[in-house]
Parts: sequence; structure tokens; C-alpha cells
Amino acid sequence: MNCNVNCKSNPCRKRHAVCAFDKHFYCAKNAQKEYENLLTASREGIPLNKEKFYQNDGIISKGFGNGQLLYQIMQANDLGICAATVYNHAKKGYFSFDNINFPRVVKFKPRKSKPRDYIPTGLKKGRSYQDFTLFMSQNDLIHYVEMDTVIGRIGGKAILTLIFTSYNLMLAFVVDNLSSACLAAKIIEIKTRLKDNGLSFAQFFPVILTDNGGEFADVFAFENDLAAKPETKLFFCDPCKSWQKPHIEKNHSLLRDILPKGTSFDNLSQDRLNLALSHVNSTARPHMGGKTPYELFTFAFSTALTDVFDIGFVPPANVIQSPKLFTP
Repeated sequence: MNCNVNCKSNPCRKRHAVCAFDKHFYCAKNAQKEYENLLTASREGIPLNKEKFYQNDGIISKGFGNGQLLYQIMQANDLGICAATVYNHAKKGYFSFDNINFPRVVKFKPRKSKPRDYIPTGLKKGRSYQDFTLFMSQNDLIHYVEMDTVIGRIGGKAILTLIFTSYNLMLAFVVDNLSSACLAAKIIEIKTRLKDNGLSFAQFFPVILTDNGGEFADVFAFENDLAAKPETKLFFCDPCKSWQKPHIEKNHSLLRDILPKGTSFDNLSQDRLNLALSHVNSTARPHMGGKTPYELFTFAFSTALTDVFDIGFVPPANVIQSPKLFTP
């Protein structure tokens, strides 16, 4: 980079003396300007005037008339544009030909994109992570539940996870998909099952902390009881800050030991998942003095909840933390 500005940081002692070498001095201002010009120029692409555009249209149309593929046409002619540009312009109707002239394009159906659920901004008011910490301190609460999901095959079944942070006991439920309607139906199913067994959802889930996934958009399904009366508080972590719910993230790694990433859950039954949870919850934890989540939770709450969801205790010597658990 040439620059007329003298650079005091140049360590060469002969920079002011007569020297046969070419001298170049770095100037940050000029370097930044040259970088910005290069950045702009690199994105401009190859300019096409009207004459060149119609010339390309005629060349490609003639090639298609002879049954040639686009690649063959581009190899035989210097069009000055890439194949992606040809496809995009044809799709927008700029050329005299359209997608029917492309032998490969007509064989593929356009991808269907389903809008993902999202949580409306208005529903997040009063339910932010800052609101969560304030609510916990004002009510002198320690116990709360973290909620998340585990994905199997993209578009297939998934797993809803709930963990009691004070005891590290995790519950999990197979769901058909990650739509907000499906998650809401599963929560109502859980509340109904607890009620049928004489238990209260609010007793075990007074406060729930989760992320901003659109599957949790139906906040009232989580917060209200079966009679549509508030019984639970739901809060959301800040976006892209999974460390705000560290307990469930750590326990997901234990569940992944048995159901590795990439495993499809389409054929996973709730009974098999409960078996995996029994082994996960019977794994001793160093920060619990060698005790297991199952032991601590049932000591505090009895076995009423774990019995409802078919989670039992596995003796230490029989614990399996690998896919071998489901190997015949």
C-alpha cells in the first residue's frame, strides 16, 4: 500500500536514506478505503447491457431448440453470466423461454416452506429473563423447572423435556412435531394425567423457564389450569443465551448418550423413552454428593410423580448410558 504519510512505526533505519529497495508505507485510512471499494466491486457482478442480454436470450433459446442442456450451451458460448443467473432470470420471466425449457427443472417440484410458529412480542412482556429473576427474588423462590425440546429427524417426531433444577430430575415426552398446537396438546395431556392421579401441576411446576422457540407460543396452555385459571408462571430466556438454562442443556447430553444426535424418534415409544429416563435419572452426580436425581427428588416429593410417568430407580451397577440400552 503506497502512502505519502510517514509511518513512525517502520523499524527500518534506512527508510530516509538512499536505498535501492522500493519503499511502501501502510496507511490505515487508505487501506480501509481500498477494502471498501473492493468489497463493493466484488458484489456488482458482470454488467450486461441491453444488447448483450438479448444476445444471450437468443443463444440460449437456439440451444434449447436443438435439445441442448444449459451446461452444453454455456460451454459452447461465452454468455458472461453464470447458470444461477440464467435460472433466476428465467424464473422471473425476463427471458423469452421459461422453466419448461429446462429438462431437469420441470422434474422437480418446488420446495414447500411451512411458516414456523413464533412467539408474539406482546406475549413476551412480563415474561422475559429479567422478569424471571425478579419474580424469583421477590417471591424468595429457588425451585423452578427448565423446559426445552430435543430434535430427531427434521420434520419428524421430537421430545419435550422438563427438568427440576433443584434435583436434576428430568421428564420427557414424545411429541408428533414441534408446532405450538402439538406442544400445547401435550401439556394439557400431562395436566390431565396429573389431575386424574390426584396431583396438581402447579405443585410441581410453579415456574417454568424456556427458550424462544415458536413451539412454546401458546403460553396460556402452559400457565393456565384445565379450567383456564392461572396456576403457573412461564418465562423466556433471552435470545441466543442457552446458558440461562444450563441444567437442561447438560441433561440433554446425558439423554444423547442413549439417543445420539441424528437418531430418528419416529419409532420411539413413550415406554422406551421412560426407560431411558429411568437410567438417566439413576446416574449419580458429583455435585450431589454421589446421589442420583431420582433419590433426591423422591426424598423431597415421594414417588407419586415418578410413578405417574413410569420412571423408576435403576441400581448403580445396572445403569446403561449408551445406545446399548435398546440393543436386543
